[in-house]
Amino acid sequence: MFIKGESKKKRESRVREIMDRLDAHYGDHPMIFLQAKNAWQLLFATILSAQCTDQRVNMVTEVLFQKYKSLEDFASCDLKELEQDIHSTGFYHNKAKNIKACATVLVEEYGGEVPKDIDSLTALPGVGRKTGNLILGNIFHIPSIVVDTHVKRISNRLGLADSSDPTKTEFQLMEVLPQEFWIRWNTHIIALGRSLCTSQRPKCELCYLNDLCPSVKGDPETWRSPAERKKEKAGDGKRK
Repeated sequence: MFIKGESKKKRESRVREIMDRLDAHYGDHPMIFLQAKNAWQLLFATILSAQCTDQRVNMVTEVLFQKYKSLEDFASCDLKELEQDIHSTGFYHNKAKNIKACATVLVEEYGGEVPKDIDSLTALPGVGRKTGNLILGNIFHIPSIVVDTHVKRISNRLGLADSSDPTKTEFQLMEVLPQEFWIRWNTHIIALGRSLCTSQRPKCELCYLNDLCPSVKGDPETWRSPAERKKEKAGDGKRK
């Protein structure tokens, strides 16, 4: 949700203060939660991270990248064997298929290099805007905004976006965040989302952004999940 009546100047000042506080807590450089030594490793780790924790992915890739040491190894691997290697990350059929296909494209069409533009990245099997922007920012240091569930949720709560659609949220944030904040916005917000600004029952009273956040004092509907709101309404109905 946007803050009604907030001027552009006031919003810019609030954004600067938000980033200053985030930087004070998490540093002024983006953090990388997935372990990877190069662009294609981070690309595949990010594909594996869909509906899976970073901790689990890191456990899997620690072994995986020792077994498959190059893109050629992935491109020529046995698909069923790869499925077993990544089984614990979930959705292993699609993930294995996409990783093998992606490796093949990178070898055959890009000479073993990961492309540096969002259109080419999102044309790769299994790669969407979130993954593409993560590679652009964290590997190639090209300003880009990664929108995951934490960024979408918290950006809306902070009044810097007003959409449930990740792509719309990305472009709204591009309008309100200075470019120098784009890359580290994702990792800072992830850290905040995991510790304080959780999807259900956020710890607003402990949050160092609570005086800058329109949701902390406002209608709880702005932060409660649909499931939680439905449960509460059902409880109210029973009490009547």
